Amino acid sequence: MAAQLLTTRSVPAAESLEFWHDAVLATLVGMDIETGGRTYDAAMNRCTVGDLQITTIDCDPAEVHRSPRSIAQGDGGHIFVGLQSTGVAQVEQDGRTTELRPGDIGFFESIRPFGIRFPERFQLKIFAVPRAVLGLQEGDLQRLTARGLRPGNGLGALVSPFLGRLADAVDGCAAPLAQQLARGAVDLLAATAADQAGRSAAELPGVDNVMLLRVRQYIRWHLSDPGLTPAVIARAHGISVRYLHRLFEGEGRTLCQWIREQRLEECRRALLAAPDDSLGVGRIARRWGFTSGAQLSRAFRGFHGLSPTEWLTEERLGRVVGAEP
Repeated sequence: MAAQLLTTRSVPAAESLEFWHDAVLATLVGMDIETGGRTYDAAMNRCTVGDLQITTIDCDPAEVHRSPRSIAQGDGGHIFVGLQSTGVAQVEQDGRTTELRPGDIGFFESIRPFGIRFPERFQLKIFAVPRAVLGLQEGDLQRLTARGLRPGNGLGALVSPFLGRLADAVDGCAAPLAQQLARGAVDLLAATAADQAGRSAAELPGVDNVMLLRVRQYIRWHLSDPGLTPAVIARAHGISVRYLHRLFEGEGRTLCQWIREQRLEECRRALLAAPDDSLGVGRIARRWGFTSGAQLSRAFRGFHGLSPTEWLTEERLGRVVGAEP
């Protein structure tokens, strides 16, 4: 996990606008910035977690333009998803305009020109997602831009608060937790992009990749449910059980094996976090979708060659030995 903080207050006021222009160019993408004066007050906090880049910017009013000249200088490897936190953003891209208000989400395509006007001081959280992760082709991406996803209902009610809290908290999380949250955010944004593209599952280019991301996220959210069966998962996504199993053919493991591995991983974390005198294997097992401690023990031994208690004893012993001078 890598973090970076940039602020115009780190340079003389007369250099603030030029500094900010260079900072945006180096950290996000090249853009032309127009302001109402010669000085500019702005700050940028950027954190990279796995495939996800999260940037929070707090700025004075401005207008920014992504011109063909700037596009030619970039690689276009990311799609930008903006969450408006404060103020408003008047966005124009692909022949459409929209206004993002606090809580709204908008997609920005980095390989085509766009313009954004911020008429008042604002905060914007920007999530840069690798283009390939979204599994969408050019025509689908063009349908995403300059359209506000509102937080009042549907996907917006789920995505907006999650992204906002993630951006505020991720750089204070331990690396393993931050990685897990970032993976969830990428999966959620891929599912949102597929939904917003307005294409049916049968027509959507790259649908297998997008659907697999959506299924994985659904499974992670429902690991504690012992009734999480292929039929339940397929029904929740409007697909057949046969198609669901086919999605996992390229993963090197079956659907049921993947679910079991996710549950075992959560159980391992819970075992390590449990106090020495309160292991509670049965309680941990039921928390993560196993019907009993015995079922967890069988699955654990089959995967690790050790029972949960044997594995935990070796882990703790290894940590003690490693800590000795």
